[in-house]
Amino acid sequence: MGKSITHEAYVKANLRLEELIDVVDDNMSADNPLAKEFLEITDIIEQYEEIHFPIGLPTLQEMIELRMFEMGLKRKDLATLLGTSASRISDYLNGKREITLNVAKALHQKLNIDSDIILQ
Repeated sequence: MGKSITHEAYVKANLRLEELIDVVDDNMSADNPLAKEFLEITDIIEQYEEIHFPIGLPTLQEMIELRMFEMGLKRKDLATLLGTSASRISDYLNGKREITLNVAKALHQKLNIDSDIILQ
């Protein structure tokens, strides 16, 4: 497992992920330094979350709210990021509406929410 990851390293990893998410894509070579960094950062985030959020999986709503807090996003910012409306975001967060496949993909790619959480 190696050394444990500090909260500061976790926050930095999330901020860097936000920068890389727009640059790194599936077509990028695995040898590309940015692609390697992207994988390292997602590993850091995953390890931290496994240690600090071990009590089962958080709900999708909890993860969305956590990411919004970490990234300083308001609902309208999140709606823009996910390509949907602020009222839809409210519906998702209140459990009034199921997420669409496109929103699920965007949550995974843009907010780094684990697919296990999205699919539960």
